[in-house]
Amino acid sequence: MENSEIVAAFDRVAKLRGWEQLHTAKNLGVALSVEVAELNRHFQWCEDADIHSLMRSENAREVAAELADIQMYLCKLAEVLGVNMDLALRNKIAENERRAREVVDGGAP
Repeated sequence: MENSEIVAAFDRVAKLRGWEQLHTAKNLGVALSVEVAELNRHFQWCEDADIHSLMRSENAREVAAELADIQMYLCKLAEVLGVNMDLALRNKIAENERRAREVVDGGAP
């Protein structure tokens, strides 16, 4: 799904529930952190092997649902803040690659 489709679906639910006025940057940021915490609840106290087993079980759907919640809140937050996520991602990836090259090259610019 495109970010615009995700936001449109998010907005439809918000309108049905009367939540539009609650979707401020602060509230969306807090909600996003709560969704990340809900994802981490599945991973807490687990070793990597436990997580791999989890993802092969029925409970993998719960993890996938939390990831979907995270993406929905992130897309809506970016829209509210006026951030073009495609551009922000491209810029961040380029910056990460530049920094990685600097480390490999011994700090050369």
